[in-house]
Amino acid sequence: MATKFDVVVIGGGPAGYVAAIRCAQLGLSTACVDRTIGKDGKPSLGGTCLNAGCIPSKALLESSEHFHKIKHGYDSHGISVSNLAIDVPAMIARKDKIVANLTGGIESLFRKNKITWLKGAGRLLPGKKVEVKFADGKPAETFEAENIILATGSAPRSIPGVHIDDDCIVDSSGALDFTEVPQKLGIIGAGVIGLELGSVWARLGSDVVLLEAMDTFLAMCDEMIAKIANKEYTAQGLDIRLGCRVLSAKGSKKKVAVEFEDQGGAHSITFDKLVVAVGRRPNTEGLNCNEVGVLLDERGFIHVDEVCQTSQPGIFAIGDVTRGPMLAHKGTEEGIMVAERIKGESARVNYDTIPWVVYTSPEIAWVGKTEKQLKAAAREYKVGAFPLSASGRAQAMDETTGLVKVLADAKTDRLLGVHIIGPNASELIAEAVVAMEFAASAEDLQRIVHAHPTISEAIHEAALAVDKRAIHI
Repeated sequence: MATKFDVVVIGGGPAGYVAAIRCAQLGLSTACVDRTIGKDGKPSLGGTCLNAGCIPSKALLESSEHFHKIKHGYDSHGISVSNLAIDVPAMIARKDKIVANLTGGIESLFRKNKITWLKGAGRLLPGKKVEVKFADGKPAETFEAENIILATGSAPRSIPGVHIDDDCIVDSSGALDFTEVPQKLGIIGAGVIGLELGSVWARLGSDVVLLEAMDTFLAMCDEMIAKIANKEYTAQGLDIRLGCRVLSAKGSKKKVAVEFEDQGGAHSITFDKLVVAVGRRPNTEGLNCNEVGVLLDERGFIHVDEVCQTSQPGIFAIGDVTRGPMLAHKGTEEGIMVAERIKGESARVNYDTIPWVVYTSPEIAWVGKTEKQLKAAAREYKVGAFPLSASGRAQAMDETTGLVKVLADAKTDRLLGVHIIGPNASELIAEAVVAMEFAASAEDLQRIVHAHPTISEAIHEAALAVDKRAIHI
């Protein structure tokens, strides 16, 4: 007879492990199936985000930014450093230690909350059953559940003509484990992942070229923000080429020859390393969705309603395998919502106030609508902006590139979007998220007292600028 749980979660990333923990907190007997194998060859919780994505990339971004600032940014402070060097293996080891600490922390939380960790790959069977093929090779087992949560995340997309060999040609995960700084690094894709990875290695001395198929840079961003970002990243040494369609990539003798075409015709370029960062696809293959009646769309995403219920009662899907942005925090909140709804509580996710962040330098962060979206919807709006060049704190930090932009409804004054490029934008955006979650107006931001001198004052000034009331510009 199969072991039965109240909830079985398939996937142990930010969506899945959080859903499992919340289910257990609510008194539900919970199991979490996960097939992730860590860098040490052992099963590891945390999914792609923690093992080969969000966390390790931020660790390397932090290390590389320290190196870059010491090399280029301290002279004006009267600080000089000689014999500066980067120890790449030590930097990678630091990153790996952070990952190990955090994955071990999730394992401890599972023990504390009495969650059964099933180390292997899960597959749906009829009658709300899950078959688990264990990573250690022991015979597969079948488990029953009153409720099943699918949280299997996403994987890097591939492109025709480019084969990942995990040597000269790697995906985004491979780019986190280089043992030395490539002299010339190619990146296919100038989206969030490509820009972040490019920033890491460019700061450490790589000649970085990004080949982007789209004609528009960071199309999901506000156009004003994207324009500033393109100019700044180019000044930092990133060679961003738009409208490039990669035809092939061939690795030989530690070099990669890339063929691509743009408006100027066909071209060839050679790199020491090539990173494929053309987006991600949902991990739904192997779940057996079709056999149990869980509907997928034409792109492989699991069809869900507004509360993440699939086409089958009692089976939910959250995170990257569903519609919406592939963001860890989006999946996390969906996991909490689903757990609470299984328990019978009322819970929702407000998809209109999910923040986006690009962890380059300067950082980019935004929440809500862009001007382009508002124009397309024929919605009347007001706009206010404040450049960081007018901020005293930004000048003291030598971080004057960037601005804050606030969009508000022309009639009601309700906040519709806030867009930031500048230092600590990932932290600053939280104020705007809270304000919009509580349906605040631009005037509400105007009336809030902001500490002086801080970067957050730029949000205050941008809100004032909505009504042409900005003080410091």
